[in-house]
Amino acid sequence: MLGIVVLCAYLMAGVLQINAIMAGTNRLTRVWIGLVLGFVEMMWLPCLWAFAFRFTLSAQLLALGTEAVLTAAIVLAGKKRGRQTDSQTVCPPMWLTALLIVPVFALCAYLQYTHTLREIDGALYVGQSTYGDLCMHLGFATGLIGQSFPPEYTLLPGNLLGYPFLVDALSASMLIFGTPLSVAFALPGTLMTVLVYLGFFLFAFEVTRSKAASALALILFLFCGGFGFLGTLDMAGGTGFSALDTALNGYYKAPANMPEYNLRWVNALCDLLIPQRTLMAGWLDLIPALYMLYRGMKTKRVGSFLGLGLLAGTMPMIHTHSFLGLGVMSLGAGLDALIRDKDRRLKTLLCFAVYGVTACVMALPQLLVWTFPQTLEGGSLRILFNWVNNDNGTLIDGYFWFWIKNVGLMFVLIPIACLSTKNMRAKALGLGGLLLFILAETVIFQPNVYDNNKLFYVVYIALLPIGSALVMDIHRRLRGIRPRSVLLALFIIVSTASGIISIAAEWNSNYRVFSSPQVKAAEFIKDNTAQDSLFLTANNHNNPVAVLAGRKIVCGSGLYLYYHGLDYQQAEADEVLMLSFPRDFKDLYDKYQVDYVFVSSYEYDLPDIWNVFLPDASYDRERYYADTDAMEELYPIVYHDKYENGWDREEITIYAVSERAIVKFESASEQDLK
Repeated sequence: MLGIVVLCAYLMAGVLQINAIMAGTNRLTRVWIGLVLGFVEMMWLPCLWAFAFRFTLSAQLLALGTEAVLTAAIVLAGKKRGRQTDSQTVCPPMWLTALLIVPVFALCAYLQYTHTLREIDGALYVGQSTYGDLCMHLGFATGLIGQSFPPEYTLLPGNLLGYPFLVDALSASMLIFGTPLSVAFALPGTLMTVLVYLGFFLFAFEVTRSKAASALALILFLFCGGFGFLGTLDMAGGTGFSALDTALNGYYKAPANMPEYNLRWVNALCDLLIPQRTLMAGWLDLIPALYMLYRGMKTKRVGSFLGLGLLAGTMPMIHTHSFLGLGVMSLGAGLDALIRDKDRRLKTLLCFAVYGVTACVMALPQLLVWTFPQTLEGGSLRILFNWVNNDNGTLIDGYFWFWIKNVGLMFVLIPIACLSTKNMRAKALGLGGLLLFILAETVIFQPNVYDNNKLFYVVYIALLPIGSALVMDIHRRLRGIRPRSVLLALFIIVSTASGIISIAAEWNSNYRVFSSPQVKAAEFIKDNTAQDSLFLTANNHNNPVAVLAGRKIVCGSGLYLYYHGLDYQQAEADEVLMLSFPRDFKDLYDKYQVDYVFVSSYEYDLPDIWNVFLPDASYDRERYYADTDAMEELYPIVYHDKYENGWDREEITIYAVSERAIVKFESASEQDLK
């Protein structure tokens, strides 16, 4: 598969570049940051060339050429500069790294495989957490192919794609080189997720210089989830094993993510890294940035802060929350360093100025073109105290109990650790974490309040190693007390039980997202319609036209568009009117430049229309559905498939509407006759 070869080429180039830039750093760290850099460059370079050549094979080849030239230049420059040894860099023993990361790799690979379009008898299946979000990302990737830049939403044509899409652009690049859609998502997804955990482990070891503390931090990060398991055990008192069975097999009944009980912190692997690909790529970028920030505060090398600024500057369209989180963390750390390090205050100011200016210069075009318009025009910014615990001015749970039951004991231990540590750089991160926590506790940046957890988690990632070091220090101080190992084991069990159950539930989950007829229809569309064709369909989130075929549709799911701050209600209403009354609204077909109509079971169960969007009361219906009789009179059928297997039934019909679609259909029919 050529797409996999291209991915490997970028990753190898990234390792070669970092090997030259950070020659004195330990090998494991160089490989980790090099692989991250390879991913970042594969996300960015094709998109830069797409501004001139669209997102096409030409842009991909030019990006590969640019990567080759860039790598050669950096390697040659590194040879001329010579090796600069950094004797203070350390890394954990390889045996310990392998012992921890190999099982993580196996777990991530399995979840990515089962949660990313697993084919069974022609149908496609996903997991619980990916049933919703994955379709959006798949549609972004398939829809980017051939687009001019900056791209627009295929789910709402005419609107700039302001959502961070670069991780999906990487998968789109692999698609252009012939990689199957599931592999183009699962393979980089597995590698990125493992690099997140490897990077966190190396960052934790750099902060703590302790094998035990860094291993504990990784375990708490992997299996985080708060005290939700206590609710499951409490229910088990009356229901026996059925409560645990519900947690393992019910739809969103796992203890780390139960909104009905105000448990919203979630397990990072299940509910963030696996389904939320932008966050996955953001953390891939964020953790080496935190590592470089922490190291830079020690070395005070301007070049290190310049590299940090370059890395941070790539982040806004990879994951905006990670960019914001890193920025606030850096601000707090910089202020603390300026206050404490009086002897090198000028050098500290210079380093942070270089970092900040570089990052802002790179980030500003991204923010102006994509982020600010979508955030401000969508009316997302607002003040709200205490995140999802605030119900119209009334706290659902007591303030501290809410955070303790969601995060666990670490919510108490991390502040104590930051105050008591003698590590000045750790204290600097602590101040940055405090500033970011206060910001996320008071300001909402997107329509979905829940998404502020992406900022809280930056605090957790940055400060968890410090908290873990405190736990191991307490364990060391209890030497001679027999139950100290039992106490540590109980602490780990209490801190990880919810996460373990949640991951087990995700392991078990299996949901069909596309039927075999939908998959066949999507293949027909890809093979027989123009890339820029526009389809009239229902707005179900698992829309095969937009997701699998990458074609534009009149209006996609409000589950996505609403939370992206887009005004989609008029298009949604017009979509329903055109499907339900095709004779009466032919002018809308012309307005939206519809090429094809796609009718499946979803088009027979359309959403209601708000009265404000109805032309008049005569179109008010209790139930809206596609009028296929009228469509057959108006437009030729270009595709029809009917499937029945017991209760599982599906009938799909595609009609050609526009002149170019009809001409293409007639030409294909004549060719078939020949």
